[in-house]
Amino acid sequence: MVTLDEKIQRTQRLLRKLQEDEPMLAIRLAHVGHEQRESSQRFAAEILAQTQAELERLLEVQAAVAYSEMTFPAPAD
Repeated sequence: MVTLDEKIQRTQRLLRKLQEDEPMLAIRLAHVGHEQRESSQRFAAEILAQTQAELERLLEVQAAVAYSEMTFPAPAD
């Protein structure tokens, strides 16, 4: 099973790769038609936004888990 930390790391890695690929995407799309280029750029922007939203969601879950672990009562000694 994939842990929450691994999911966060994978999502951060994907986000970083998508951001690094933005200039190359423009080069790869230079030879296609205007309509297809716009469609591809919108799709790439949508994937980037979804990945950012997923990362934010995972970080919120991680914070909630950390908070619940801090507030969980420990047995007395």
